[in-house]
Amino acid sequence: MVASMGLPKRRATYEDLVTVPDHLVAEILDGELVTSPRPASPHAVASGALHGALYGAFHGDGNAPDSPGGWWVLIEPELHLGDDILVPDLAAWQRTRLPTIPNVAAFTLVPDWICETISPSTSRIDRVRKMPIYARAGVRQLWIVDPLLRTLEVFRCEGGRWVMVAAFGGDDVVRAEPFAAIALALARWWLQG
Repeated sequence: MVASMGLPKRRATYEDLVTVPDHLVAEILDGELVTSPRPASPHAVASGALHGALYGAFHGDGNAPDSPGGWWVLIEPELHLGDDILVPDLAAWQRTRLPTIPNVAAFTLVPDWICETISPSTSRIDRVRKMPIYARAGVRQLWIVDPLLRTLEVFRCEGGRWVMVAAFGGDDVVRAEPFAAIALALARWWLQG
């Protein structure tokens, strides 16, 4: 008796993605439709605080006093990286590569930096599925923020592989690449209580 081989799994399409209910985050990772619940408050507090700090200092032309500028910092942009469609918590492009933000629903230009704020339901997806896609696409730097463990991990892509260059936690005040021009107080990122 010959064992039957399973048929190849159909690759997910953008049409599959747009049919997912709005209360879920939908992505296509290596051809598979992956959904995650919307984040809980520790995640939202951490991502919001980080975005506020980076946006205030780096977003745009840096004309504000003591502002290095030079970046576009966006919340949950939809990225079309080849056949993969991803929605990182934060992404940033240097203005030298993206002089103006286009009026588009999704970005095809690979970000220079990405931040994933992980939660128990997304940690494995972010680390095991998405990090290799980001490296393959050419993202140069990535942060992983864990609001429950109160940690920040800073990665740099070298030769297509992620190398951890720093790790911080708790109430540390840090200067982390590529945003080392300002000090970031991690205590502001964590849900108190």
